[in-house]
Amino acid sequence: MPASQSRARARDRNNILNRAEFLSLNQPPKGAPEPRGSARKASGPSAQPPPPGDGARERRQSQQLPEEDCMQLNPSFKGIAFNSLLAIDICMSKRLGVCAGRAASWASARSMVKLIGITGHGIPWIGGTILCLVKSSTLAGQEVLMNLLLALLLDIMTVAGVQKLIKRRGPFESSPSLLDYLTMDVYAFPAGHASRAAMVSKFFLSHLVLAVPLRVLLVLWALCVGLSRVMIGRHHITDVLSGFAIGYFQFRLVELVWMSSNTCQMLISAW
Repeated sequence: MPASQSRARARDRNNILNRAEFLSLNQPPKGAPEPRGSARKASGPSAQPPPPGDGARERRQSQQLPEEDCMQLNPSFKGIAFNSLLAIDICMSKRLGVCAGRAASWASARSMVKLIGITGHGIPWIGGTILCLVKSSTLAGQEVLMNLLLALLLDIMTVAGVQKLIKRRGPFESSPSLLDYLTMDVYAFPAGHASRAAMVSKFFLSHLVLAVPLRVLLVLWALCVGLSRVMIGRHHITDVLSGFAIGYFQFRLVELVWMSSNTCQMLISAW
């Protein structure tokens, strides 16, 4: 008997639930009635263990739910920063969309703003470049125009590929025009007009001798084209800024693969 009592006391000391700080875990909550015969059923020989399938399923759920809750309730710092910047971008883009619809505050100026945007479209620029290339009679002019045509085609393919990959919609429900479908400028990110305006303006500033007022007007034109796309509700602000960056990198790429005068003459004669 003394040996059994000493073993029971040792077992009670080793049980951490018998400590003072854990005693509240063993006590039932106030106001909750204790089910009758629960202790008898638990200790009786007729108590049956739960099926193994249910236990495994409960363990899997207990292992998965905390992780999902942590992902939803405790997002990472990068996720919080990205979602915050995205919300600011959408809010500012909607505020600047003053010509987005007929009920907008600047709805009367929508036609003029769309006309500014058309000056940065790909179809007029490609058609005008081909026309000037046909009319040009100097080797230097043909060289510049041929490389400009290469840059315009590269811009259309790059913007169309990125837009098809991202598939981001604009801040307002506006359907693309027929010219946009021709150049595959259907989605919002990146802004094709902005990338084209940035690339063309940088191209002219580098390869044409222009006076200072014309250089300033060329930069202002590129900025107005990007702003017009936000004002009509076609693109977000980040779409336009990304378009400017893509246009600059396209210009740098064309500079790296610049076609010489002999190559341009060979391509023109092949036509």
